[in-house]
Amino acid sequence: MMSEKKRRRVISGFVCGMLAFLFPFLWLQMDADAESDKAKEVILRVCNWEEYIDLGDWDEEETIDLDSGNVIGESSMIEDFERWYYETYGVRVKVEYSTFGTNEDLYNMLTLGDTYDLVCPSEYMIMKLMTEEKLVPLSEEFFDKSDKNNYYINGVSPYIRSIFDNNEMNGKKWGDYAAGYMWGITGIVYNPEEVSEKEASSWKVLSNPAHRRQITIKDNVRDSYFAAVGAIKSDLLTSEEFVSRSDYKDNLEMEMNDTAPETIDKVQEYLQDVKDNCYSFETDSGKADMITGKVVANYQWSGDAVYTMDQADEDDFTLAFAVPEESTNIYFDGWVMLKDGIGKDAAKQHAAEAFVNFNSRADNVIRNMYYIGYTSVISGGDDGRILEYADWCYGAEEGEEEVTDYDLSYFFSEDEKEGEYIITAPTEQVYRQLFAQYPTKEAISRSSIMVCFDEEQTKAINQMWINVRCYNIHDIPGWVWALVGAAGCIGAVLSIRKWKASYRG
Repeated sequence: MMSEKKRRRVISGFVCGMLAFLFPFLWLQMDADAESDKAKEVILRVCNWEEYIDLGDWDEEETIDLDSGNVIGESSMIEDFERWYYETYGVRVKVEYSTFGTNEDLYNMLTLGDTYDLVCPSEYMIMKLMTEEKLVPLSEEFFDKSDKNNYYINGVSPYIRSIFDNNEMNGKKWGDYAAGYMWGITGIVYNPEEVSEKEASSWKVLSNPAHRRQITIKDNVRDSYFAAVGAIKSDLLTSEEFVSRSDYKDNLEMEMNDTAPETIDKVQEYLQDVKDNCYSFETDSGKADMITGKVVANYQWSGDAVYTMDQADEDDFTLAFAVPEESTNIYFDGWVMLKDGIGKDAAKQHAAEAFVNFNSRADNVIRNMYYIGYTSVISGGDDGRILEYADWCYGAEEGEEEVTDYDLSYFFSEDEKEGEYIITAPTEQVYRQLFAQYPTKEAISRSSIMVCFDEEQTKAINQMWINVRCYNIHDIPGWVWALVGAAGCIGAVLSIRKWKASYRG
Protein backbone atom coordinates (compact mmCIF):
# COMPACT_ATOMS: atom_id res chain seq x y z
CA MET A 1 0.00 0.00 0.00
CA MET A 2 1.36 3.45 -1.09
CA SER A 3 2.21 5.76 1.78
CA GLU A 4 0.49 9.17 2.05
CA LYS A 5 3.81 10.93 1.48
CA LYS A 6 4.56 8.93 -1.66
CA ARG A 7 1.02 9.44 -2.96
CA ARG A 8 1.37 13.19 -2.63
CA ARG A 9 4.68 13.06 -4.53
CA VAL A 10 3.06 11.11 -7.37
CA ILE A 11 0.14 13.56 -7.60
CA SER A 12 2.49 16.52 -7.46
CA GLY A 13 4.67 15.02 -10.17
CA PHE A 14 1.62 14.32 -12.31
CA VAL A 15 0.33 17.89 -11.94
CA CYS A 16 3.77 19.34 -12.76
CA GLY A 17 4.03 17.10 -15.77
CA MET A 18 0.61 18.13 -17.01
CA LEU A 19 1.44 21.80 -16.53
CA ALA A 20 4.72 21.34 -18.39
CA PHE A 21 2.82 19.61 -21.18
CA LEU A 22 0.04 22.23 -21.33
CA PHE A 23 2.20 25.33 -20.82
CA PRO A 24 3.09 25.82 -24.50
CA PHE A 25 -0.59 25.57 -25.42
CA LEU A 26 -1.60 27.99 -22.65
CA TRP A 27 1.11 30.40 -23.79
CA LEU A 28 -0.06 30.17 -27.37
CA GLN A 29 -3.65 30.82 -26.26
CA MET A 30 -2.60 33.86 -24.20
CA ASP A 31 -0.59 35.11 -27.14
CA ALA A 32 -3.58 34.55 -29.43
CA ASP A 33 -5.84 36.45 -27.02
CA ALA A 34 -3.37 39.35 -26.91
CA GLU A 35 -3.19 39.37 -30.72
CA SER A 36 -6.99 39.30 -30.85
CA ASP A 37 -7.21 42.29 -28.47
CA LYS A 38 -4.65 44.12 -30.58
CA ALA A 39 -6.58 43.34 -33.73
CA LYS A 40 -9.74 44.75 -32.14
CA GLU A 41 -7.94 47.92 -30.93
CA VAL A 42 -9.42 51.04 -32.46
CA ILE A 43 -7.04 53.74 -33.67
CA LEU A 44 -8.75 57.12 -33.24
CA ARG A 45 -7.07 60.10 -34.90
CA VAL A 46 -8.09 63.32 -33.17
CA CYS A 47 -7.06 66.86 -34.17
CA ASN A 48 -7.82 69.74 -31.83
CA TRP A 49 -6.72 73.31 -31.13
CA GLU A 50 -3.36 73.76 -29.40
CA GLU A 51 -3.56 73.62 -25.58
CA TYR A 52 -7.28 72.87 -25.75
CA ILE A 53 -7.65 69.80 -23.54
CA ASP A 54 -6.47 68.89 -20.04
CA LEU A 55 -3.02 67.31 -20.16
CA GLY A 56 -3.01 66.35 -16.47
CA ASP A 57 -0.06 66.51 -14.04
CA TRP A 58 -1.80 68.97 -11.73
CA ASP A 59 -0.12 69.93 -8.49
CA GLU A 60 -2.02 68.81 -5.40
CA GLU A 61 -2.74 72.42 -4.44
CA GLU A 62 -4.60 72.83 -7.75
CA THR A 63 -7.29 70.41 -6.55
CA ILE A 64 -10.78 71.83 -7.10
CA ASP A 65 -12.46 71.09 -3.79
CA LEU A 66 -16.18 71.20 -4.48
CA ASP A 67 -18.75 70.24 -1.86
CA SER A 68 -19.77 67.36 -4.15
CA GLY A 69 -16.19 66.03 -4.31
CA ASN A 70 -12.68 66.90 -5.44
CA VAL A 71 -11.70 67.30 -9.09
CA ILE A 72 -8.08 66.97 -10.21
CA GLY A 73 -6.28 66.10 -13.43
CA GLU A 74 -3.67 63.51 -12.58
CA SER A 75 -3.30 61.91 -16.02
CA SER A 76 -4.02 63.47 -19.40
CA MET A 77 -7.60 63.43 -20.64
CA ILE A 78 -6.43 61.26 -23.53
CA GLU A 79 -5.01 58.55 -21.24
CA ASP A 80 -8.06 58.68 -18.99
CA PHE A 81 -10.35 58.27 -22.00
CA GLU A 82 -8.44 55.25 -23.32
CA ARG A 83 -8.69 53.62 -19.90
CA TRP A 84 -12.39 54.52 -19.46
CA TYR A 85 -13.32 53.27 -22.91
CA TYR A 86 -11.79 49.82 -22.26
CA GLU A 87 -13.40 49.57 -18.83
CA THR A 88 -16.78 50.66 -20.21
CA TYR A 89 -16.93 48.90 -23.57
CA GLY A 90 -14.27 46.18 -23.35
CA VAL A 91 -12.47 47.43 -26.44
CA ARG A 92 -9.07 49.05 -26.47
CA VAL A 93 -8.70 52.41 -28.19
CA LYS A 94 -5.51 54.25 -29.05
CA VAL A 95 -5.84 57.99 -29.57
CA GLU A 96 -3.40 59.58 -31.99
CA TYR A 97 -3.67 63.22 -30.94
CA SER A 98 -2.64 66.20 -33.13
CA THR A 99 -3.17 69.95 -32.94
CA PHE A 100 -3.68 72.96 -35.22
CA GLY A 101 -3.33 76.71 -34.78
CA THR A 102 -6.20 78.22 -36.81
CA ASN A 103 -9.24 76.99 -38.69
CA GLU A 104 -7.45 77.79 -41.92
CA ASP A 105 -4.46 75.70 -40.81
CA LEU A 106 -6.75 72.74 -40.20
CA TYR A 107 -8.43 73.14 -43.58
CA ASN A 108 -5.06 73.31 -45.33
CA MET A 109 -3.93 70.18 -43.49
CA LEU A 110 -7.02 68.33 -44.71
CA THR A 111 -6.56 69.68 -48.23
CA LEU A 112 -2.95 68.46 -48.29
CA GLY A 113 -4.07 64.95 -47.39
CA ASP A 114 -3.80 64.66 -43.61
CA THR A 115 -6.41 62.17 -42.40
CA TYR A 116 -8.29 62.45 -39.11
CA ASP A 117 -11.39 60.84 -37.65
CA LEU A 118 -12.47 63.57 -35.24
CA VAL A 119 -11.62 67.29 -35.45
CA CYS A 120 -12.74 70.40 -33.55
CA PRO A 121 -13.11 73.46 -35.84
CA SER A 122 -15.11 76.65 -35.22
CA GLU A 123 -18.64 77.26 -36.43
CA TYR A 124 -17.86 78.79 -39.85
CA MET A 125 -15.41 76.00 -40.66
CA ILE A 126 -17.98 73.41 -39.56
CA MET A 127 -20.39 75.04 -42.02
CA LYS A 128 -17.76 74.92 -44.77
CA LEU A 129 -17.07 71.22 -44.17
CA MET A 130 -20.82 70.55 -44.18
CA THR A 131 -21.20 72.42 -47.47
CA GLU A 132 -18.42 70.34 -49.00
CA GLU A 133 -20.08 67.14 -47.66
CA LYS A 134 -16.96 66.07 -45.81
CA LEU A 135 -18.68 65.12 -42.56
CA VAL A 136 -20.29 62.00 -41.14
CA PRO A 137 -23.55 62.66 -39.24
CA LEU A 138 -23.77 61.77 -35.58
CA SER A 139 -25.50 58.45 -34.96
CA GLU A 140 -29.02 58.08 -33.55
CA GLU A 141 -27.49 56.30 -30.55
CA PHE A 142 -25.49 59.45 -29.71
CA PHE A 143 -28.78 61.27 -28.97
CA ASP A 144 -30.28 58.49 -26.82
CA LYS A 145 -30.90 60.13 -23.42
CA SER A 146 -31.58 56.78 -21.77
CA ASP A 147 -27.91 55.82 -22.18
CA LYS A 148 -26.15 57.05 -19.02
CA ASN A 149 -22.85 57.25 -20.93
CA ASN A 150 -24.28 59.81 -23.36
CA TYR A 151 -23.05 62.71 -21.27
CA TYR A 152 -23.27 65.20 -24.14
CA ILE A 153 -26.97 65.01 -24.94
CA ASN A 154 -27.85 64.71 -21.26
CA GLY A 155 -25.72 67.68 -20.26
CA VAL A 156 -25.48 70.20 -23.12
CA SER A 157 -26.78 73.67 -22.29
CA PRO A 158 -30.33 74.10 -23.65
CA TYR A 159 -29.28 77.55 -24.91
CA ILE A 160 -26.40 76.12 -26.92
CA ARG A 161 -28.40 73.16 -28.19
CA SER A 162 -31.12 75.50 -29.50
CA ILE A 163 -28.49 77.37 -31.54
CA PHE A 164 -27.13 74.12 -33.00
CA ASP A 165 -30.63 72.88 -33.80
CA ASN A 166 -31.93 76.17 -35.25
CA ASN A 167 -29.03 76.84 -37.62
CA GLU A 168 -28.80 74.94 -40.89
CA MET A 169 -26.42 74.48 -43.76
CA ASN A 170 -27.96 73.31 -47.03
CA GLY A 171 -31.07 72.20 -45.16
CA LYS A 172 -29.08 70.20 -42.57
CA LYS A 173 -28.98 71.16 -38.90
CA TRP A 174 -25.62 71.87 -37.30
CA GLY A 175 -26.64 69.64 -34.42
CA ASP A 176 -26.94 66.60 -36.68
CA TYR A 177 -23.25 66.83 -37.57
CA ALA A 178 -21.53 68.74 -34.76
CA ALA A 179 -21.33 68.36 -30.99
CA GLY A 180 -20.26 71.54 -29.24
CA TYR A 181 -17.09 71.68 -27.16
CA MET A 182 -16.30 75.25 -26.04
CA TRP A 183 -18.04 78.56 -26.74
CA GLY A 184 -17.66 82.24 -26.02
CA ILE A 185 -17.79 85.75 -27.40
CA THR A 186 -15.26 88.30 -28.60
CA GLY A 187 -14.51 91.60 -26.92
CA ILE A 188 -11.85 93.94 -25.63
CA VAL A 189 -9.60 93.27 -22.65
CA TYR A 190 -8.46 96.66 -21.39
CA ASN A 191 -6.58 98.47 -18.66
CA PRO A 192 -9.23 100.61 -16.89
CA GLU A 193 -6.49 102.99 -15.73
CA GLU A 194 -5.73 103.91 -19.35
CA VAL A 195 -8.89 103.12 -21.34
CA SER A 196 -12.43 104.00 -20.31
CA GLU A 197 -15.21 101.41 -20.35
CA LYS A 198 -17.01 103.52 -22.97
CA GLU A 199 -13.98 103.48 -25.28
CA ALA A 200 -13.53 99.72 -24.85
CA SER A 201 -17.22 99.11 -25.57
CA SER A 202 -16.85 99.90 -29.27
CA TRP A 203 -14.86 98.27 -32.07
CA LYS A 204 -13.74 101.79 -32.97
CA VAL A 205 -11.27 101.61 -30.08
CA LEU A 206 -8.95 99.71 -32.46
CA SER A 207 -8.35 102.87 -34.48
CA ASN A 208 -8.54 105.35 -31.59
CA PRO A 209 -5.49 107.67 -32.00
CA ALA A 210 -5.51 108.35 -28.25
CA HIS A 211 -4.06 104.86 -27.81
CA ARG A 212 -1.71 104.78 -30.78
CA ARG A 213 0.68 101.80 -30.74
CA GLN A 214 -1.00 100.51 -27.58
CA ILE A 215 -3.67 98.17 -28.98
CA THR A 216 -3.48 94.74 -30.59
CA ILE A 217 -5.80 93.11 -33.13
CA LYS A 218 -6.22 89.51 -34.24
CA ASP A 219 -3.94 88.25 -37.02
CA ASN A 220 -6.60 86.38 -38.96
CA VAL A 221 -8.94 87.58 -41.64
CA ARG A 222 -12.30 86.49 -40.21
CA ASP A 223 -11.94 87.95 -36.72
CA SER A 224 -10.42 91.20 -37.99
CA TYR A 225 -13.03 91.51 -40.73
CA PHE A 226 -15.82 91.10 -38.14
CA ALA A 227 -14.38 93.82 -35.90
CA ALA A 228 -13.87 96.19 -38.84
CA VAL A 229 -17.46 95.73 -40.03
CA GLY A 230 -18.64 96.56 -36.52
CA ALA A 231 -16.55 99.74 -36.52
CA ILE A 232 -17.53 101.06 -39.96
CA LYS A 233 -21.23 100.32 -39.34
CA SER A 234 -21.24 101.54 -35.74
CA ASP A 235 -23.82 104.29 -36.24
CA LEU A 236 -26.25 101.93 -37.96
CA LEU A 237 -25.80 99.01 -35.56
CA THR A 238 -26.30 101.11 -32.43
CA SER A 239 -29.21 103.20 -33.72
CA GLU A 240 -32.53 102.85 -31.90
CA GLU A 241 -34.31 102.17 -35.19
CA PHE A 242 -32.04 99.19 -35.99
CA VAL A 243 -31.93 97.72 -32.48
CA SER A 244 -35.70 97.91 -31.92
CA ARG A 245 -36.64 96.03 -35.10
CA SER A 246 -38.49 92.75 -34.61
CA ASP A 247 -36.03 91.05 -36.98
CA TYR A 248 -33.00 92.60 -35.27
CA LYS A 249 -31.06 89.34 -34.86
CA ASP A 250 -31.44 88.34 -38.51
CA ASN A 251 -30.48 91.82 -39.70
CA LEU A 252 -27.51 91.93 -37.34
CA GLU A 253 -26.18 88.66 -38.73
CA MET A 254 -26.67 89.92 -42.28
CA GLU A 255 -24.84 93.20 -41.59
CA MET A 256 -21.95 91.58 -39.71
CA ASN A 257 -21.38 89.12 -42.57
CA ASP A 258 -21.74 91.71 -45.35
CA THR A 259 -19.26 91.13 -48.19
CA ALA A 260 -20.52 93.66 -50.72
CA PRO A 261 -17.59 95.16 -52.72
CA GLU A 262 -18.12 98.60 -51.20
CA THR A 263 -18.11 97.10 -47.69
CA ILE A 264 -14.88 95.19 -48.38
CA ASP A 265 -13.29 98.42 -49.65
CA LYS A 266 -14.32 100.26 -46.48
CA VAL A 267 -13.06 97.40 -44.30
CA GLN A 268 -9.71 97.49 -46.10
CA GLU A 269 -9.41 101.23 -45.57
CA TYR A 270 -10.37 100.88 -41.90
CA LEU A 271 -7.94 98.02 -41.26
CA GLN A 272 -5.17 100.03 -42.88
CA ASP A 273 -5.94 102.77 -40.36
CA VAL A 274 -5.87 100.14 -37.62
CA LYS A 275 -2.56 98.76 -38.88
CA ASP A 276 -1.10 102.26 -38.66
CA ASN A 277 -2.55 102.76 -35.18
CA CYS A 278 -2.12 99.40 -33.46
CA TYR A 279 0.87 97.86 -31.68
CA SER A 280 0.62 94.57 -33.59
CA PHE A 281 -1.48 91.96 -35.30
CA GLU A 282 -1.27 88.87 -33.08
CA THR A 283 -2.71 85.43 -32.42
CA ASP A 284 -1.44 84.64 -28.94
CA SER A 285 1.10 87.27 -27.84
CA GLY A 286 -1.58 89.84 -26.95
CA LYS A 287 -2.19 88.12 -23.61
CA ALA A 288 1.40 88.59 -22.48
CA ASP A 289 1.49 92.14 -23.88
CA MET A 290 -1.54 93.07 -21.75
CA ILE A 291 -0.11 91.47 -18.61
CA THR A 292 3.27 93.21 -18.98
CA GLY A 293 1.64 96.55 -19.80
CA LYS A 294 3.05 96.85 -23.32
CA VAL A 295 -0.48 97.51 -24.56
CA VAL A 296 -3.61 98.94 -22.93
CA ALA A 297 -6.28 97.13 -24.96
CA ASN A 298 -6.42 93.80 -26.75
CA TYR A 299 -9.03 92.31 -29.10
CA GLN A 300 -9.63 88.95 -27.48
CA TRP A 301 -11.67 85.76 -27.38
CA SER A 302 -13.42 85.51 -24.02
CA GLY A 303 -11.54 82.37 -22.93
CA ASP A 304 -8.18 84.05 -23.46
CA ALA A 305 -9.59 87.13 -21.75
CA VAL A 306 -10.19 85.06 -18.60
CA TYR A 307 -6.62 83.77 -18.68
CA THR A 308 -5.23 87.28 -19.22
CA MET A 309 -7.16 88.77 -16.31
CA ASP A 310 -6.24 85.84 -14.05
CA GLN A 311 -2.54 86.28 -14.77
CA ALA A 312 -2.74 90.04 -14.27
CA ASP A 313 -4.48 89.53 -10.91
CA GLU A 314 -1.49 87.51 -9.72
CA ASP A 315 0.63 90.63 -10.26
CA ASP A 316 -1.98 92.89 -8.61
CA PHE A 317 -2.66 94.40 -12.02
CA THR A 318 -6.38 94.85 -12.70
CA LEU A 319 -7.76 94.36 -16.20
CA ALA A 320 -11.39 94.33 -17.37
CA PHE A 321 -13.44 92.97 -20.28
CA ALA A 322 -15.90 94.86 -22.47
CA VAL A 323 -18.31 93.67 -25.15
CA PRO A 324 -18.65 96.11 -28.09
CA GLU A 325 -22.06 97.73 -28.29
CA GLU A 326 -22.24 97.23 -32.07
CA SER A 327 -22.07 93.42 -31.92
CA THR A 328 -20.02 90.58 -30.55
CA ASN A 329 -19.15 87.37 -32.33
CA ILE A 330 -20.58 84.34 -30.55
CA TYR A 331 -18.28 81.49 -31.49
CA PHE A 332 -18.35 77.74 -31.03
CA ASP A 333 -15.78 75.04 -31.39
CA GLY A 334 -17.36 71.67 -32.04
CA TRP A 335 -16.46 68.05 -32.65
CA VAL A 336 -17.17 66.69 -36.13
CA MET A 337 -16.33 63.36 -37.75
CA LEU A 338 -14.68 63.31 -41.18
CA LYS A 339 -15.69 60.97 -43.98
CA ASP A 340 -12.08 60.51 -45.06
CA GLY A 341 -11.26 59.12 -41.62
CA ILE A 342 -14.38 57.53 -40.15
CA GLY A 343 -15.86 56.37 -43.45
CA LYS A 344 -18.31 53.59 -42.60
CA ASP A 345 -16.23 52.16 -39.78
CA ALA A 346 -18.76 51.65 -36.98
CA ALA A 347 -16.06 50.92 -34.38
CA LYS A 348 -14.26 54.21 -35.14
CA GLN A 349 -17.51 56.17 -35.04
CA HIS A 350 -18.44 54.64 -31.70
CA ALA A 351 -15.04 55.54 -30.26
CA ALA A 352 -15.24 59.07 -31.68
CA GLU A 353 -18.67 59.70 -30.19
CA ALA A 354 -17.52 58.17 -26.90
CA PHE A 355 -14.57 60.61 -26.89
CA VAL A 356 -17.05 63.49 -27.15
CA ASN A 357 -19.19 62.02 -24.39
CA PHE A 358 -16.23 61.42 -22.07
CA ASN A 359 -15.19 65.07 -22.44
CA SER A 360 -18.79 66.05 -21.70
CA ARG A 361 -18.89 64.32 -18.30
CA ALA A 362 -19.20 66.99 -15.60
CA ASP A 363 -15.88 66.32 -13.84
CA ASN A 364 -14.02 66.25 -17.16
CA VAL A 365 -15.78 69.42 -18.29
CA ILE A 366 -14.50 71.12 -15.14
CA ARG A 367 -10.97 69.81 -15.73
CA ASN A 368 -10.92 71.10 -19.31
CA MET A 369 -12.37 74.50 -18.36
CA TYR A 370 -9.86 74.90 -15.53
CA TYR A 371 -6.94 73.87 -17.73
CA ILE A 372 -7.69 75.94 -20.84
CA GLY A 373 -9.81 78.80 -19.45
CA TYR A 374 -12.63 78.56 -21.98
CA THR A 375 -16.31 77.85 -21.28
CA SER A 376 -17.79 74.45 -22.06
CA VAL A 377 -21.10 74.13 -23.90
CA ILE A 378 -22.06 71.64 -21.20
CA SER A 379 -24.21 72.92 -18.33
CA GLY A 380 -24.52 69.48 -16.73
CA GLY A 381 -28.23 68.70 -16.89
CA ASP A 382 -29.13 66.98 -13.62
CA ASP A 383 -25.49 67.09 -12.53
CA GLY A 384 -25.00 70.33 -10.60
CA ARG A 385 -21.20 70.27 -10.46
CA ILE A 386 -20.63 72.73 -13.32
CA LEU A 387 -22.74 75.45 -11.71
CA GLU A 388 -21.03 74.57 -8.42
CA TYR A 389 -17.67 75.05 -10.14
CA ALA A 390 -18.73 78.46 -11.49
CA ASP A 391 -19.66 79.48 -7.95
CA TRP A 392 -16.36 78.04 -6.65
CA CYS A 393 -14.51 80.29 -9.14
CA TYR A 394 -16.52 83.49 -8.82
CA GLY A 395 -18.84 83.37 -5.81
CA ALA A 396 -18.39 85.98 -3.08
CA GLU A 397 -16.74 85.06 0.20
CA GLU A 398 -18.98 84.93 3.24
CA GLY A 399 -19.36 88.39 4.74
CA GLU A 400 -18.40 90.28 1.56
CA GLU A 401 -20.46 93.45 1.33
CA GLU A 402 -20.26 94.67 -2.28
CA VAL A 403 -21.95 91.79 -4.10
CA THR A 404 -24.20 91.36 -7.11
CA ASP A 405 -26.59 88.55 -8.03
CA TYR A 406 -25.48 87.24 -11.42
CA ASP A 407 -28.22 85.33 -13.24
CA LEU A 408 -27.12 82.38 -15.41
CA SER A 409 -30.52 80.83 -15.96
CA TYR A 410 -30.40 81.44 -19.73
CA PHE A 411 -27.46 79.02 -19.96
CA PHE A 412 -28.36 76.42 -17.34
CA SER A 413 -32.15 76.20 -17.59
CA GLU A 414 -34.47 75.46 -20.48
CA ASP A 415 -37.34 77.42 -18.94
CA GLU A 416 -35.07 80.02 -17.30
CA LYS A 417 -36.49 79.58 -13.81
CA GLU A 418 -35.74 82.71 -11.82
CA GLY A 419 -33.58 82.39 -8.74
CA GLU A 420 -32.35 78.84 -9.38
CA TYR A 421 -29.15 79.62 -11.28
CA ILE A 422 -27.73 82.71 -9.60
CA ILE A 423 -24.18 83.31 -8.43
CA THR A 424 -23.76 85.95 -5.74
CA ALA A 425 -20.47 87.43 -6.90
CA PRO A 426 -18.25 90.35 -5.87
CA THR A 427 -19.55 93.39 -7.76
CA GLU A 428 -16.13 94.05 -9.30
CA GLN A 429 -16.32 90.61 -10.98
CA VAL A 430 -19.43 91.45 -12.98
CA TYR A 431 -17.38 92.97 -15.82
CA ARG A 432 -14.30 90.88 -15.42
CA GLN A 433 -13.68 87.09 -15.45
CA LEU A 434 -17.25 86.06 -14.66
CA PHE A 435 -18.56 88.31 -17.42
CA ALA A 436 -16.09 86.85 -19.93
CA GLN A 437 -16.70 83.25 -18.82
CA TYR A 438 -20.50 83.52 -18.78
CA PRO A 439 -21.64 86.69 -20.58
CA THR A 440 -24.87 88.33 -19.46
CA LYS A 441 -28.05 87.74 -21.42
CA GLU A 442 -27.94 91.41 -22.45
CA ALA A 443 -24.46 91.01 -23.99
CA ILE A 444 -25.53 87.81 -25.76
CA SER A 445 -28.55 89.63 -27.22
CA ARG A 446 -26.26 91.56 -29.58
CA SER A 447 -24.20 88.56 -30.65
CA SER A 448 -23.83 87.29 -34.19
CA ILE A 449 -22.20 84.23 -35.70
CA MET A 450 -19.68 84.26 -38.53
CA VAL A 451 -21.33 82.49 -41.44
CA CYS A 452 -19.52 80.39 -44.00
CA PHE A 453 -18.51 82.49 -47.00
CA ASP A 454 -18.69 80.99 -50.47
CA GLU A 455 -15.64 80.71 -52.73
CA GLU A 456 -16.11 84.12 -54.33
CA GLN A 457 -16.63 85.90 -50.99
CA THR A 458 -13.64 84.12 -49.46
CA LYS A 459 -11.42 85.09 -52.40
CA ALA A 460 -12.49 88.73 -52.08
CA ILE A 461 -11.84 89.08 -48.35
CA ASN A 462 -8.58 87.12 -48.59
CA GLN A 463 -7.33 89.57 -51.22
CA MET A 464 -8.39 92.43 -48.98
CA TRP A 465 -6.41 90.85 -46.14
CA ILE A 466 -3.32 90.48 -48.32
CA ASN A 467 -3.61 94.15 -49.22
CA VAL A 468 -3.81 95.10 -45.55
CA ARG A 469 -1.07 92.83 -44.23
CA CYS A 470 1.41 93.18 -47.09
CA TYR A 471 0.77 96.68 -48.37
CA ASN A 472 -0.44 99.79 -46.59
CA ILE A 473 -0.87 103.15 -48.30
CA HIS A 474 -0.42 104.84 -44.92
CA ASP A 475 3.15 103.51 -44.73
CA ILE A 476 4.21 105.28 -47.94
CA PRO A 477 6.16 108.54 -47.24
CA GLY A 478 4.93 111.82 -48.71
CA TRP A 479 8.02 112.24 -50.92
CA VAL A 480 7.16 108.94 -52.67
CA TRP A 481 3.68 110.25 -53.47
CA ALA A 482 5.29 113.47 -54.77
CA LEU A 483 7.58 111.48 -57.09
CA VAL A 484 4.66 109.36 -58.28
CA GLY A 485 2.65 112.52 -58.97
CA ALA A 486 5.57 114.17 -60.79
CA ALA A 487 6.18 111.04 -62.87
CA GLY A 488 2.50 110.95 -63.75
CA CYS A 489 2.55 114.57 -64.88
CA ILE A 490 5.70 114.08 -66.96
CA GLY A 491 4.22 110.98 -68.51
CA ALA A 492 1.02 112.84 -69.36
CA VAL A 493 2.98 115.75 -70.96
CA LEU A 494 5.11 113.38 -73.05
CA SER A 495 2.02 111.48 -74.17
CA ILE A 496 0.32 114.70 -75.28
CA ARG A 497 3.45 115.85 -77.18
CA LYS A 498 3.74 112.46 -78.85
CA TRP A 499 0.08 112.55 -79.83
CA LYS A 500 0.42 116.10 -81.24
CA ALA A 501 3.54 115.14 -83.22
CA SER A 502 1.76 112.10 -84.59
CA TYR A 503 -1.30 114.19 -85.45
CA ARG A 504 0.75 116.84 -87.28
CA GLY A 505 2.64 114.19 -89.16
